[in-house]
Amino acid sequence: MGKFSKWIGGGLGWVLGGPLGAIAGFIIGSVIDSRSEVYKSQAKTTKTTPGGFIVSLLVLTSAVMKADGKATKGELNYVKRFFVKAFGAEEAQEAILMLRDLLKQNIPVDDVCRQIRANMDKYSRLQLFNYLFGVSQADGAITQAELEFLKHIAQLLGLSNEEFKSAKSTFIPDNNWAYEMLEITPSASEEEIKKAYRKMAVKYHPDKVEYLGNDFKKAANEKFVKINQAYDIIKKERNIA
Repeated sequence: MGKFSKWIGGGLGWVLGGPLGAIAGFIIGSVIDSRSEVYKSQAKTTKTTPGGFIVSLLVLTSAVMKADGKATKGELNYVKRFFVKAFGAEEAQEAILMLRDLLKQNIPVDDVCRQIRANMDKYSRLQLFNYLFGVSQADGAITQAELEFLKHIAQLLGLSNEEFKSAKSTFIPDNNWAYEMLEITPSASEEEIKKAYRKMAVKYHPDKVEYLGNDFKKAANEKFVKINQAYDIIKKERNIA
């Protein structure tokens, strides 16, 4: 049994209720032989757990992969590479098995997002959404339909338009990507830039999701690095000390 199976077996908490609970059976069945043992071991917690985060991530990933009407090989490979890098080869294989089952399901996206928003902390939702953007862009291009779908998910998850643009700039940079990364505009003053950087450094610091474990902290660090890169670019352009 791999790490994902142990996480799921160790506790899903609030995920077992609502639409995610109905979908969780497909995930559990794809990697664990005995569902009864898994359900008996559930910790009845309202906190965001690794198991709850993984289920939420995989369910929404499957929805994003089908947003343009098809799940591409590029998207599936991206998901596999992401999990290999973040968690290891065995966990990546588990993720793909779960996704193959989920892609056959009709995901009630709005209801799922509302359940996640009501129960998952903001820092975890931000990390979750950044992963989803990466999945959508994995085949080398992102359609307008996919962008609109992601914006819809962001709104349902309780994220602002600025937070949506920050995630977008991570994967689809334009001329203002550094400013969008910091959730500001090019007209921002030097003081506003410094304030925005301090705010973003706190919001996206990997320690914010340390309760999910070191694997998630490592994955979250990529966004943190991008924020620092954006700030360095702006400082150089504006001659900010």
